[in-house]
Amino acid sequence: MSQRSGKTTKSIDWITLTVFFSLLIIGWLMLYAAVYDSKIPYAYLDFNSPIGKQTVWVGIALVSFVIVYAIDWQFWNTFAFPIYGAAIFLLILVLIIGTEIKGARSWFSFGGVSFQPSEIAKFATAIAVSGFLSSYKSDIRTKNSMLISFGLIALPMFFILLQPDAGSALIFLSFFILFYRRGLSPLIYILGFSVAAIFIGSLVFEPHIVVLAVALIGLGTLIYNIGETWKSALIYFVIAAFSILLYVRDLYWYGMGLVAVATMVYAYLMFQERQFRTLTLVLPAILFSALLAFGSALTFENLLEPHQQDRINVWLRPEKSDPRGARYNIIQSKLAIGSGGVQGKGFLKGDMTNLNYVPEQTTDFIFSTVGEEQGFIGSFGVIFLFTLLIVRIVIIAERAKNIFIQNYAYCIAGVFFIHFFINIGMALGIMPVIGIPLPFLSKGGSALLGFTIMIAVLLRMDMARFR
Repeated sequence: MSQRSGKTTKSIDWITLTVFFSLLIIGWLMLYAAVYDSKIPYAYLDFNSPIGKQTVWVGIALVSFVIVYAIDWQFWNTFAFPIYGAAIFLLILVLIIGTEIKGARSWFSFGGVSFQPSEIAKFATAIAVSGFLSSYKSDIRTKNSMLISFGLIALPMFFILLQPDAGSALIFLSFFILFYRRGLSPLIYILGFSVAAIFIGSLVFEPHIVVLAVALIGLGTLIYNIGETWKSALIYFVIAAFSILLYVRDLYWYGMGLVAVATMVYAYLMFQERQFRTLTLVLPAILFSALLAFGSALTFENLLEPHQQDRINVWLRPEKSDPRGARYNIIQSKLAIGSGGVQGKGFLKGDMTNLNYVPEQTTDFIFSTVGEEQGFIGSFGVIFLFTLLIVRIVIIAERAKNIFIQNYAYCIAGVFFIHFFINIGMALGIMPVIGIPLPFLSKGGSALLGFTIMIAVLLRMDMARFR
């Protein structure tokens, strides 16, 4: 906003708009490179080819951007729940009459065109959650509001998991970024991260190692709350050192017994001092963690399907996965990215891209095309653009004068962050391969349309600050 001659000039957020168009153009170019055939250089004019279909979707997205931007932002607040209801209806309908592709019934197909309702459900859920939490009667810190907010994201997750599409369902957890901004207790996040850490730790290491580590943390908490700091630290160090030494000597149960006895002693001392709150937190946490650690291992071995085990092994235990099977995609993706060097091989000159060495390169592993052809510089540029986009969305959220607009901005900031972080992490082998597209770059009309609508609505909402 600028002021000239005493008049206020309204202006769209040009930085966000420029980043959006930049990613849109880069995405089209990278897809063209990923499917390029020197014998058919103008394949983008063939609307039956992959790049031709994506060209059509880019056109549809741009037209949709203009139409959506022309709609007053209050429309989305007013009709948030009817739109959310329509999205849920589509998620149910796709389970009944949808087309099954790669084992998931996630698509409507008609006339050679496929549409994935889960992409629109992300936007619909964003405005529904934003609308609910902007009501004067709602407060995420109260039990009722918290349960309703959780229910709004759990419902689409449930139907998407039935398809099954775990990757798309995972995205809905991004709305917890908004919940945190609205004041949801940090203890819930600590609990969530702890559960994830125990689950991952029980697979990377042995479950009993995780149990010993958690027990030592719990014991340390009890000892710390007893009294004198230096004595407490010395006692804890001795017990921890002996228990670890016994474990190294293959005497795990003796070490665990030592920790258990020490925990009971200090629990009794705390009971005498009437520190009931600490006891009721620490002791159940140790027990729950032990059950979760062993339960995670048993679930992995006995309940997960082989292909689900492969995905987790590729991520957490690559030595147990087949380099010519489940791990092949990631190996090829990392080789393609690494071969690009600093400057890259040049547009349309990526050997691994041209020879289709990287499976799913137009969707899950589109970033490998960026890495091979544009190198570190190009890869950094794409990461910078996504980071800038997310930062601008947060800026828009914080300068918003309306709580609904602020809520919505944080919702889509979370959606873009999770997509960006996990997809690039998949290409680099540091995140599990769960089929999450890279916004504006991965092939897919439904996702492109959904992301475009999110940005168009946000930019329109941002104009409300001039009123």
